[in-house]
Order: sequence, then structure tokens, then C-alpha cells
Amino acid sequence: MSAATTRSRTPDRLCAEAVDLARAAAEEAAAPGVVGEHAGVVAEGDRVVTHFFACKELGYRGWRWAVTVARASRAKVVTLDEVVLLPGPDALLAPEWVPWSERLRPGDMGPGDLLPTEAEDLRLEPGYSGEDEPAADSPVSAEMEELAEAEDAEVTAGTPAHLPTVPIRGTIASVAEELGMRRARVLSRYGLHTAADRWEEAFGAKTPMAQAAPATCASCGFLSPIGGSLGQAFGICANEFSPADGRVVSLSYGCGGHSEAAVMPKPPVVAPPVVDETRVDPFPLRPAADSGSVPAASDEETAELGHS
Repeated sequence: MSAATTRSRTPDRLCAEAVDLARAAAEEAAAPGVVGEHAGVVAEGDRVVTHFFACKELGYRGWRWAVTVARASRAKVVTLDEVVLLPGPDALLAPEWVPWSERLRPGDMGPGDLLPTEAEDLRLEPGYSGEDEPAADSPVSAEMEELAEAEDAEVTAGTPAHLPTVPIRGTIASVAEELGMRRARVLSRYGLHTAADRWEEAFGAKTPMAQAAPATCASCGFLSPIGGSLGQAFGICANEFSPADGRVVSLSYGCGGHSEAAVMPKPPVVAPPVVDETRVDPFPLRPAADSGSVPAASDEETAELGHS
């Protein structure tokens, strides 16, 4: 270890003893009554020392007034360098600043808000630039070459977003317009995967609704299919009673509104009444004599038993 390094770690004696000078400078720079007790001394270099004083100002808990003093070589007079308010080890600090593009979350946009996308957004990739001519083995190149020679056309420079509304006939842009390739950028594979992960997390097989569903959306009549590669795993729910109505759902998602999960029972069919008007049922006005439970007895039999 060099002698210079040893000297820089040891506070200069005269500078370390200049506590009153440092306090006076701190009180002059701060509001009255906010400079607290002396909190230590740190050697910044040869004959350069910083004095720390506690800060009593509200809203600055843990901050310290730092007063740096120094003296010239072989001089006995200590001079003032600077006075600043610095955070201490336990200071209350604001959170680290985060750019707006990283703070923005899905659902934060409102009516009238504009969200620009970066030129190097990983979710997008060039769809059709219009700057490069087709390759030599492209099936369009020969037709385009003949058309360009016949109509004296040239390849349009620039992206489709900067081209006129109606491309000039014979340009690559006009062919792209007919093929539906007018967009400047399209979803990249990374963009497709991130979108699929979000949709799978919101309306996928691992959600509580899907776990309790009687069947998956793959067999539901309310599922509207979508095109592209995402259509192999997702669709759009068109059931107004489903919690996922109008949302992109995974084919493995499901809910209680499945079209074939529950069938309404048919109401019971009541048999038609049977009325037979060709038969007459006789109803006697008096009951028959032998219809009772006790057989009828003659007067002689009742007289022997003592009945009157």
C-alpha cells in the first residue's frame, strides 16, 4: 500500500478539527434549526475532509448535510469547498425512475391515448418493406419484370406506410396490395408466443373455471374459430352468458356455458283424457241388502237372542 493511499484514508488533523467551520457553512446553506449533531468525518483525499451533520428537516429522514473542507499543502488555514445535502444509509429515497414504456401495463390505455411502438420492438417484424426486389427464383419476379418493361414501371422505394393510398400499377406495392401485404410490420414469432402466453394464462386450462368445466371449448358450439397459426390453439367465445364472451380463449378452456354440457330436460307429456260415451254405468239409489258386513237376520232369530 502506497503512502498516498494511507494518507487519503486518514483524515487530515486540521481539517477534521474544523467542525465549527463546517457547521456554520451548513447552517448558512440550510434553513434555521435543521442542522443536527455532528455525524462523523470522512477523508476524501489528501487534506480534504467531509463533515456530516444530521438533517432535522421534515421529509428528509436519514439525510445528512455534507460539508467538505480542505487546506493547501503546508498551510494552516482550512477553507470551505462545498455544502450539499446527501442521503445516508437509512435515508428515505424515491424509487428508481422507470421509463414510461416499462411502467405501462395492459389495461392502462384510455380513450384518446396513443401508444407508439419502438422500431426494434421484438413483438413485431417487417411484413413487407417494398425496398427490395423479389429474388431471382421468385415466381413473381418474372411477371413483375415483364410488367415493368411493358408499362415502364419502377420499383417504389420506401415502406408501404409511406406510399400513396393507391399504389402505382406495376410496382411491387401494387402486388402487395392485392395479396393483402400492405402492413409495414406483422407479429413476429416472439410476439405470437407472448400473446399466446397471456391468453393461456387468462382463459386457459389451468384457470379455476376450466378446472370445474364439464367440457372444453374445442367441442363447444359457441366457439368462433380464428385464422392463422393461433387458430390451432385459440378461438373466440361467442356465448353471451359465458365469462369469456368476446374474449380469445384456449381450446382447452371451458365453462359451465358449454353448448353440449347440459341439455334442458323435456317437459313431461300428459296423456290425453279418455272419454267413453258409449257405455252406461248404473248407480243404484239405495245400497243392496247384502252389501253390509253383517248378514241380515229374520225376526225369529232375533227373538231368540232377546232382541226386540
